[in-house]
Amino acid sequence: MTTYTGGCQCGAIRFRVSGDIKDSSICHCRMCQKAFGAYYAPLVSVRGADFEWTRGERKRFRSSNFVERGFCGDCGTPLTYEAPDGIAIAAGAFDDPSAFPPVVQFGIEGKIGFVDHLHELPGHRTEEDAQAAPFVLELVSYQHPDHETQAWPMKELR
Repeated sequence: MTTYTGGCQCGAIRFRVSGDIKDSSICHCRMCQKAFGAYYAPLVSVRGADFEWTRGERKRFRSSNFVERGFCGDCGTPLTYEAPDGIAIAAGAFDDPSAFPPVVQFGIEGKIGFVDHLHELPGHRTEEDAQAAPFVLELVSYQHPDHETQAWPMKELR
């Protein structure tokens, strides 16, 4: 059985999922755009899998009469879409989000037109931005690493 882990950006909340995960999607509806602060929400359904929170407790916001959105109260990372038919985890919250390529899009009535053309934009590596923002070369990330840790944050980081 395959096990996947993940959590929020600051590491206060962590989770583990074991089992077969099949449903990875992108939702373009306006509620998901707002909840993620993005053009769309990439979500991975954990319905039918063994899902558990391993560290911390998420906060929730009721975004409709049926749906709650879970997020980290410390760093604000979007974590869940919780509906009567199951829970979906924000794809980017997984330690390896590339393991879940989307297979379907929902809420296409809210899809922002230029999203289909994002791949056509010029691309640059992070360090190439140093000319415009020199601090990038000296940046030290306090983000939780993409793997399990005994405790977080590590004192030596702060």
